[in-house]
Amino acid sequence: MRRFLRPGHDPVRERLKRDLFQFNKTVEHGFPHQPSALGYSPFLRLMAIGTRSGAIKLYGAPGVEFMGLHEENNTVMQVHFIPDQGQLVTLLDDNSLHLWTLKQHGGASELREEHRFTLKGPPGSPPSATQITAVLPHSSREVLYLGTESGNIFVVELPTFTVLEDRTITSEAVLQRVSEDYCNRRSCELVEAIREHPKNPDQILIGYSRGFIALWDLQNSKVTHHFLGSQQLENLYWQRDGSKFISCHYDGSYTQWPVSSDNRQPEPLENLVPYGPFPCKAISKIYWQTTKNGVPYIIFQGGMPRASYGDRHSISVVHGSQQTAFDFTSRVIDFFIIFSSEPTAEFDDPSAMVVLAEEELVVIDLKTAGWPAVHPPYLASLHCSAITCSHHVSNIPLKLWERIISAGSKQNIHYSNMAWPIDGGTNIAPDPLQRDLLLTGHEDGTVRFWDASGVCLHLLYKLSTVRVFLTDADPNDNMNTLGEDEWPPLRKVGTFDPYSDDPRLGIQKIYLCKYSGYLAVAGTAGQVLVMELNDEDAEHVVDHAEADLLQDQEGYRWKGHEKLKTRDGPVRFEAGFQPFVLVQCQPPAVVTSLALHSEWKLVAFGTSHGFGLFDHQQKRLVFVKCTLHPSDQLALEGPLSRVKSLKKSLRQSFRRIRRSRVSSRKRRGGGGNASEVQEANARFDQDALQEMELAPVQRKIEARSAEDSFTGFVRTLYFADTFLRDSSRHCPSLWAGTNGGTVYAFCLRVPPAERRMDEPVRAEQAKEIQLMHRAPVVGILVLDGRSTPLPEPLEVAHDLSKSPDMQGSHQLLVVSEEQFKVFTLPKVSSKLKLKLTALEGCRVRKVTVANFGSCKTDDYSENDLAVLTNLGDIQIISLPFLKLQIRYPCIRKEDVSGIASCVFTKYGQGFYLISPSEFERFSLSTKWLVEPRCIVDMPEVTSNNHVHKSGMENATRKSRSLGDSGEDERKTGRLMEHALLNDEKVLKEIQCTLEGGR
Repeated sequence: MRRFLRPGHDPVRERLKRDLFQFNKTVEHGFPHQPSALGYSPFLRLMAIGTRSGAIKLYGAPGVEFMGLHEENNTVMQVHFIPDQGQLVTLLDDNSLHLWTLKQHGGASELREEHRFTLKGPPGSPPSATQITAVLPHSSREVLYLGTESGNIFVVELPTFTVLEDRTITSEAVLQRVSEDYCNRRSCELVEAIREHPKNPDQILIGYSRGFIALWDLQNSKVTHHFLGSQQLENLYWQRDGSKFISCHYDGSYTQWPVSSDNRQPEPLENLVPYGPFPCKAISKIYWQTTKNGVPYIIFQGGMPRASYGDRHSISVVHGSQQTAFDFTSRVIDFFIIFSSEPTAEFDDPSAMVVLAEEELVVIDLKTAGWPAVHPPYLASLHCSAITCSHHVSNIPLKLWERIISAGSKQNIHYSNMAWPIDGGTNIAPDPLQRDLLLTGHEDGTVRFWDASGVCLHLLYKLSTVRVFLTDADPNDNMNTLGEDEWPPLRKVGTFDPYSDDPRLGIQKIYLCKYSGYLAVAGTAGQVLVMELNDEDAEHVVDHAEADLLQDQEGYRWKGHEKLKTRDGPVRFEAGFQPFVLVQCQPPAVVTSLALHSEWKLVAFGTSHGFGLFDHQQKRLVFVKCTLHPSDQLALEGPLSRVKSLKKSLRQSFRRIRRSRVSSRKRRGGGGNASEVQEANARFDQDALQEMELAPVQRKIEARSAEDSFTGFVRTLYFADTFLRDSSRHCPSLWAGTNGGTVYAFCLRVPPAERRMDEPVRAEQAKEIQLMHRAPVVGILVLDGRSTPLPEPLEVAHDLSKSPDMQGSHQLLVVSEEQFKVFTLPKVSSKLKLKLTALEGCRVRKVTVANFGSCKTDDYSENDLAVLTNLGDIQIISLPFLKLQIRYPCIRKEDVSGIASCVFTKYGQGFYLISPSEFERFSLSTKWLVEPRCIVDMPEVTSNNHVHKSGMENATRKSRSLGDSGEDERKTGRLMEHALLNDEKVLKEIQCTLEGGR
């Protein structure tokens, strides 16, 4: 049999790979990008959000999530749940309706699209005749009422979307009893709102944009009451007992109308302009909620004075003498009120207001005095300040976890203690196997700590570095402070604040040691802060040190931004991570790499000019190394410099043109004989032919010039205890890799613990490796005598890892953008390499060591390299033999920001930004998989449960929580159903059986 096996094909290894590796995109964390519609089901206690990209997302209790995607990728304009059913209808901007159903499959619920439908008018009719503007799912669960731009209301049967033409409500029929004078002045125009009578399902309230409102009797197909409004209508809302309703208008007013039992012409009971008398913005939506004490809640969106507050996004809550206008930092998409939905309840008794803004979800507790916000367990606004970097830490010790949560709880004292009110469904996913943290650095100088253990990405704690520096904004300023007599009574809510006081505050690198509690963060202006965790508030002086990375160089002048000014004297810090030392790089360029060794009490940092080592126990600089090449002028301009090297670029371009012209003249025979010219041309043609023979994605690796810009840019830093000088003694070492393909290695002498404060840490350069092709070095790793990566600092001390093998020879793995290369230590002789770019036509963007465990047995796991390329592919490469195991397409190659934001975990998972506000989570491991698995209990849909076969076959979608196998089974089942229902013999047998049974 061996003759028939491909070279290198090992069936045992192939089976093992199937047990170790599997690619899944599992869940989307964060806030949906560009939300466009909101819906809520009091029956299911589920919330639905539609987006401009055609996604529909359902949320309930923490961990209960469903997602569907419309095939058309059109904007979702409206979302409506079918009353008392596990179904919802979406309206897209292409005027199509889609029916979605929650169904149970394989022990869990899934969201599937059942049908789609587009309302069509008679031949020759304009598009406005059937352009849907309002949707009412009737409580009978059998029909939808669709209001249109033409003023007509079409009735559509569920779930088949069959138009019931004989039940169409035309604007002419509605206007029959209205005086001609009013009709002439104000035609109906489009249908703005349709609302079912809360006590009588045979009556619906129809509101037209010009202000005309009619109460329509469905049984007798006639108007029972009409209400003659004088202002452009925005929305309608029934009071609970059905005796009154509220209309809100474009001029910022709302009107209360009585609904009498006789046929008298109703007159408005009340007409108010809450923020008048000056011209006001439209009130686009309103609620009137009754309470036991008789004082109603009046809640409305908009209505602010146009001149002074026309740019505000507000929702006002009025309850007796208490009134607050909640001011949101982004546009309000929609909102709803959670109140008592029991039919027997006499009052609404609202408990919470849920507001979907363009950039965040805000929930207000209406039961607690002061109406505080509720801390959301999901849909976090990740981008409240733009994300600048990410760092993941796996398997956090319980003690550190509890201390972080304790620090976060002290920050959340202004939040409500109310339980999360959207609590439908049950999370049946297994509990997380470990505690994981995702740290995100932000443009405003904050670091946020997220619980990334499960499906819900939950904020635990927020750290701000701003207090260390002097900025324009005072951190003690309270944006919510109101004067007693201020009107309107605005109160800012939400966390979205995209504007940074100073872009230099931005966090660029984060490194957390989970064993010691030390945290290092580095920023845009060369600032490196080392912090430790303190459970109490404290006031202390932050020590300062400067690291001049150009100290041995002359003739350089920094053209970028200045360093941040620091506060003098003691600074007060909240409980949590508190900085105790600041290292300021000079020039103050962006910190490009960071490493922390908490056992040796050392922190290393690198910029585009060089790197340095700082002893944060003795608070002294150990050494700095300048990596700047004489041609690296761009490195001195800084990222925030408005002056680009346009002159240099043009100069280089002209030089290339001149060089190519000179070389072409020489080839044409300036001074050489004919045979030399022919030989040169032949050589040129041969070279060109070789280039053409390469596949489109392949290319030759060309040696880069040492004069390329940013060659001194430090890409990676790495601490290792290994053999650097000779094979008999190992010592602490620091390794640095640059953009020009250079690797520097320094021997470190760290005094023993008893003399640690008395003797200085010493460093001496031991090695300098120059990669032949000068490709940027993106990763450095040392393997011990068992070819296992060296453990993290303090990992062995906490009995969480075996001691590294110091008997066998160590190996050095250098990962550049173009190849992987293994060297022996201490001689640093090349042993093995994998040329990725030459073979695959791609470049390495991210690389990490990940541990993959078998899904079949707990006894086997292995360490491999997880590699992300510039094409968006993820490759798994074995250690130490550098064999490609498997490749998965993950991110679109055009999504440069997504590739740049990707972060791997220690156990084969990863995160990357699919939008400024959302992380996509993926897994490469069969063992470590975090995905939503939930169930929503509800009665089965019994009426009209037959379906169109074509609709089932073409429009079925499923939620994210199930694999492809379930979809294949459903496809097979639908094909069998289709075949059986088209077989006349089978249908006759069924008919005979049914008749015999009767």
